[in-house]
Amino acid sequence: MSYTTRDIRNVALAGHPGAGKTTLFEALLHAGGALQAAGTVERGTTVSDHDPLERQRGHSIDSALAGVDVDGIHLNLLDTPGYPEFRGAALPALAVVETALVVVDAARGVQHGTRRLMQRALERRLCRMLVVNKIDQEGSDFATLLDELRRQFGNEVLPLNLPAGGGARVVDCYRCAEGDSDVGDARAWHQRIIDQVVEIAESVMERYLEQGESGLRASELHDAFEQCLREGHLIPVCFVSARTGAGIPELLAIARELLPNPQEGNPPAFSAAGAPVEVRADPALPVVADVFRIVNDPFVGKLGVFRLYQGTLRRDMPLLVDDARKPVRAAHLYRIQGKEHEPVEQVIAGDIAAIAKIEEIHFDAVLHDRHEQDHLHLEPIRFPQSMFGLAIAPASRGQEQKLAGALEKLAQEDPAFVVEHKHETHETLIRGLSDLHLRIMLERLQSRYGLEVVTRTPRIAYRETIAAAAEGHHRHKKQTGGAGQFGEVYLRVAPLPRGGGFEFVDEVKGGTIPGQFMPAVEKGVRQAIESGAVAGFPLQDLRVTVHEGRHHPVDSKEIAFVTAGRKAFLDAVARASPQVLEPIVELEVSAPEAQAGDITGGLAAKRARIHGTDSRHGEIVIHAQVPLSELEGYAVELKSVTAGRGRYSLDFSHYEPVPAPVQQRLIAAHQPGQDDE
Repeated sequence: MSYTTRDIRNVALAGHPGAGKTTLFEALLHAGGALQAAGTVERGTTVSDHDPLERQRGHSIDSALAGVDVDGIHLNLLDTPGYPEFRGAALPALAVVETALVVVDAARGVQHGTRRLMQRALERRLCRMLVVNKIDQEGSDFATLLDELRRQFGNEVLPLNLPAGGGARVVDCYRCAEGDSDVGDARAWHQRIIDQVVEIAESVMERYLEQGESGLRASELHDAFEQCLREGHLIPVCFVSARTGAGIPELLAIARELLPNPQEGNPPAFSAAGAPVEVRADPALPVVADVFRIVNDPFVGKLGVFRLYQGTLRRDMPLLVDDARKPVRAAHLYRIQGKEHEPVEQVIAGDIAAIAKIEEIHFDAVLHDRHEQDHLHLEPIRFPQSMFGLAIAPASRGQEQKLAGALEKLAQEDPAFVVEHKHETHETLIRGLSDLHLRIMLERLQSRYGLEVVTRTPRIAYRETIAAAAEGHHRHKKQTGGAGQFGEVYLRVAPLPRGGGFEFVDEVKGGTIPGQFMPAVEKGVRQAIESGAVAGFPLQDLRVTVHEGRHHPVDSKEIAFVTAGRKAFLDAVARASPQVLEPIVELEVSAPEAQAGDITGGLAAKRARIHGTDSRHGEIVIHAQVPLSELEGYAVELKSVTAGRGRYSLDFSHYEPVPAPVQQRLIAAHQPGQDDE
């Protein structure tokens, strides 16, 4: 290994679909010497889109990792999918890098995905850089775009270089600013960057005011620049054309000289038992790694891609997985280059690699080599709610076990793909982020595992809640000869703010419900919450307080208090103005301006609330909030209205009560199970 931790740069490419992330990924690998020739998305020859479905569809579905060694640094690049359906792959990649390069289409400007990913990167405390791609396109208005970026993301947005010659090249604004660009004189922007950088540190600011820029040491300016990146005080912009190569060598130089290495980025948020734990990118310390991706490879088996945050991991080293007491052996370590796996002898702190043939590993597993590091966990990733559901079964009898195994492997690879087994209905449900997400998974079942399946219509992830406080009571008494069953519960329910979840409070005094039976009461309440009270959907955003009850010294049993707790809860909910909640999504529709009226009219009929429109180069972008249930078949509808030129993206926003007629219909359609009494 020819590089150290200080030589590593970990960078994720993120952005709205179609911004050119995969082409930029190829261009950087090619310019750095890792590829003899850059592949293209159109021909299906890129390093990152190596899955047959990605090549067939012409866009990324999974994140991809490849490295390039250039001018003394090792650059780990992660290409992430742009479509929001595949955030199960994109968000873990953002969690293991120091820097997010958010790619922007020069002609289309700031889109929904741009804003969403900039916010995500901010939440993860990443250094953020905006990369404006496709500067060679005709009709791009760079000055307007730069104004838009600053308006959207603040005055911290400043260009390190600017396009020139109609996007044929770039001129430097940071180090040796000179010459005119397509956005004016580069020296004016250079002055704004320096002013922004020096004000981050008082000592640097004082020296600058006294001696000017020439009085600043190079290392002093470098450190101030990186501090600005870490604190979000500077969001650099770089202009490139991944297709022509304009600005690509300059971007590699910026990665080498200005982006933070693992010892300089914001530290990872590890904790144990709720308390923060310091983990440092020091190769001499004990090993700490986090698995951020699982790949079930047909040749090497189960592969865990990990970021090594601390220590040096050597081949055949004993490792502990999470809180396991028995170590496993790191016999198979690999460096990843797209779909290729290169065996390595060791991995150093700050690097990204893979480990194979350890069945115990899973997504978000912590690998370490000391029992003192048990219970260590990285800050969890906040995935969007998987709102689309399908009931699924094998098309042929006898394939149930094979289907279960295949679904488990797909769920291991994608944290946003959820598999549920409903024992009461003997159904297997799959949930995903959209209809497209589930279609991709069904195609993988067929192409990878040879499984044909039958499905039922997607079911929307409705929820239930209450709008008022109420009391509930139930006495469970059963006598069938011999010892009977007895349990009595009094409780109250109260609504919590939206997103408040569920709280269970024990306020029983005097032992009227003995302590050993309180878990049974809570179990009964949770059973009712999961199965629903009025329309069969899980309940949320409420507090349950048990305050009174009765027991029998002989007949009181756990099952009696489970039943009493569940039915007392249902009694209270029935009096508490129960409501059915529906998921509301943020919708962004892009289409030719001529179809704006048809699109807004169609959305109005879907109970949409339109809250903004943008217009650019003959295209209109409509922003709206829409009930998810109203968007079934919208892809076909939009294609018809716009002759195939329209596209949309959606993102979960919040839950809110459905209209009364919809609630009545959902309640009427619910078939409650048989009473167990």
